[in-house]
Amino acid sequence: MCKTKKSTDVIDPASPRSSRHQRTSKTYASSSYADPSSSLNFTSYNITTTDTKSSTKGSSKSSASSRASLASLKDSLPDNPLIYEFSEIRSATNNFLSKPFSSSSSSSSWRCSIRGKDVIVFQRKLLRPIELLELKHQLSVICRSHHNSLVKLLGASISGNYIYLVYEFIAGASLAECLRNPRNPNFTVLSTWISRMQIATDLAHGLDYVHHCSGLNSKFIHNHIKSSSIVITEETLAAKICHFGTAELCGELAMAEEEREEEEGDELEITTYRRPKRSNSKKMKLEGTRGYIAPEMMANGTMSQKIDVYAFGVVVLELISGDEALKYIFDEGKRGGYVRVSVIETARKAMESGIGGIRTWVDRRLRDSFPMEVAEKMVVVGLECVEEDPDKRPDMGRVAGKVSKLFLESSRWAESIGKTVDMSVSLAPR
Repeated sequence: MCKTKKSTDVIDPASPRSSRHQRTSKTYASSSYADPSSSLNFTSYNITTTDTKSSTKGSSKSSASSRASLASLKDSLPDNPLIYEFSEIRSATNNFLSKPFSSSSSSSSWRCSIRGKDVIVFQRKLLRPIELLELKHQLSVICRSHHNSLVKLLGASISGNYIYLVYEFIAGASLAECLRNPRNPNFTVLSTWISRMQIATDLAHGLDYVHHCSGLNSKFIHNHIKSSSIVITEETLAAKICHFGTAELCGELAMAEEEREEEEGDELEITTYRRPKRSNSKKMKLEGTRGYIAPEMMANGTMSQKIDVYAFGVVVLELISGDEALKYIFDEGKRGGYVRVSVIETARKAMESGIGGIRTWVDRRLRDSFPMEVAEKMVVVGLECVEEDPDKRPDMGRVAGKVSKLFLESSRWAESIGKTVDMSVSLAPR
């Protein structure tokens, strides 16, 4: 556990210096408002007072006002990252017997309350050992980053080969669930074009922040961008990116770098890497996100910010079409076999067919009520992000700028539609 201490030492009344000035000065310490790990440092002030009533009243009012302002300031500041005791995690999850909030091949999560906060605890396996001091340092850096499009990481705990990441709970549903409701496939809460453009804009700016503005470093990678890892809030339908910092804290990036160096040094290792028998293979770790993995990641485990750009492009194409990133459909022409269909492939075919192909490819549940030119440009943005060559993919800063511009065009279109007609009509075949 992190031990807290006062930011200032109160003057010892027994010391000679303090006894000389005992009658003429008082010391006001702001230690109750300070935190050593906070970016703000509240220091103590020595305020000299006189025996007059006016100065006493003035100083007491000033002190009360200062304390009130400091208290309100601290309440507005983000909480500091925490190293939780494992006993807290175990108690909050009823010794992990509570019903899981979600579960996958790589993680399990529980919704619970820790220290009076509604949180989600994710259990993930550590891919490399991590010391407590290193964990504290990484948390202090990662938790320093704050953006409206990121789910906030509150802290972590380690037990054995597992790390437990504590995130704030956000009421809502995943983007995958919003786009593809298994109970009612014909219904979606994202039934308007502007709602989907808002989500694309939120994601673009959030990922741009992760890459360039988070204060971490210029090469920070998220590595978990997919529609099931994006929360759509209940009230505003805003998008928030989950699992921020997971790749760094679990050792995914370091492990991938080590494997890449090994493969570059030994051609035999490349062959071994592609075999399913190698349990620590990075490719095996990402089986659950197939469809979002960039080609270079699949080939040799190369990781860069361009793999996030690739995954973002896939999500954009999902938003426009409503389809899954990768699915298998029954093909009667192949003796009842199943054929794998990628949203990237269908988007490219739609672009080749021109405007009619794109209009047919866009999600039917939008009921043809969308600006055709903007939709075509958004498909282009998505396809640029999923280029086979990572060097041809744009930077997220450039992508965020394009998406923001298209969002403004969509907003103007929506305003004009609202003033004139209720819907647009298409004569293109469906």
